[in-house]
Amino acid sequence: MLTMERPNGRRLMLLATSLSLAGGAELQVVEMARGMKERGWEVDVVSMLPPKPPSADLTSSGITLHNLQMRRGIGDPGAVLRLRQIIERIRPDVVHSHMTHANLLARMTRPFTKMPVLINTLHGYKMYSVNSTGSGMREFAHRLTDGYADMTTAVCQAAADRYVKIKVAPAHKMKMVPNGIRTPAFRPNERLRFIERHRLNLRDEFVWLAAGRLEMVKDYGCMLRSFVDALQSDARQVLLIAGEGSLAPELLQTALDLGVRENVRFLGFRDDISALMRAADGFVMSSIFEGMPLALLEAGASELPIVATRVGGNAETMLEGRSGLLVPARDPAALGRAMRSVVSMSIEERREMGRAGGDFVRGKYSLEAVLDQWEALYAQLTGHSVAGLVKEMA
Repeated sequence: MLTMERPNGRRLMLLATSLSLAGGAELQVVEMARGMKERGWEVDVVSMLPPKPPSADLTSSGITLHNLQMRRGIGDPGAVLRLRQIIERIRPDVVHSHMTHANLLARMTRPFTKMPVLINTLHGYKMYSVNSTGSGMREFAHRLTDGYADMTTAVCQAAADRYVKIKVAPAHKMKMVPNGIRTPAFRPNERLRFIERHRLNLRDEFVWLAAGRLEMVKDYGCMLRSFVDALQSDARQVLLIAGEGSLAPELLQTALDLGVRENVRFLGFRDDISALMRAADGFVMSSIFEGMPLALLEAGASELPIVATRVGGNAETMLEGRSGLLVPARDPAALGRAMRSVVSMSIEERREMGRAGGDFVRGKYSLEAVLDQWEALYAQLTGHSVAGLVKEMA
């Protein structure tokens, strides 16, 4: 079998369940691939499922994309053979899988091929799917196969602690490595804010932005009920919801039934979230489960005051009381009160809250800082130095 020349210990394979940019985990894989390529790594990305719009263009960045042609919900033992063939052809120094099913596939494949290092990343607080909160079987499978992984990582400390507690992985094989974003792309800009608000036909309304898939775990029904409460204090508010998903028709009907349809705009999938952030005055999230949502990091970097539910790693993305307000999940009254509190603040109070969030996210969650952590972990596990490494893992 023809094999590719090894580039001095700097060949990385990223394995993901899918690569649709509608999901935060998938977007993080894409940004990580591009970032590591920029740092001089040879990067291959393998997707279990065929590309589904909106999908990323990785080939223009010099990244090779492989597809295992699996089908959602259907077992495919042949995927192990296809993944083994790719690994034997490119001979990666590090195989780094992301998301539950990709982690399990990488572990099942390892006995049949050479993987110098295997790292598995869990992106959620629980191993739920977008349409189901059930996670027990997936977590049990990870516990059984832990011996095949060199390290498991979680994107927030809350998740890492939980997975150790339920014995998905032992403490010495679990690390927290957060998500990261390209923070300069989200810097506030008054000129661009004016342009975007004009494009959206917004005037002096207070604009809330929500971003994420329209699925059960995001609990947009709760958000819409909260918005009814928020409107009682100031009727000149608009809620922009960026995302698509199976619940779109149901949520549209909910907005109609609640009498807020004229104040709510369902924008569908958007690839200009940074522009929407600039147009907004506040960011709101009503999820019942989260890992470390990119949307909250992006809102923080955009210097927006945030109202979010206290789930998963949400509290780790902000300075509670200073850059945002946290409320219990599934509590529309509490979420509505927090939204009213932000709307009632003076402009300067909201700006101060936004500045605190911006400083916090830029200092801790920039993509460059997170890539430093990944390179440090790769160096630790491969046992040799990695060019571009600037600091050791804590």
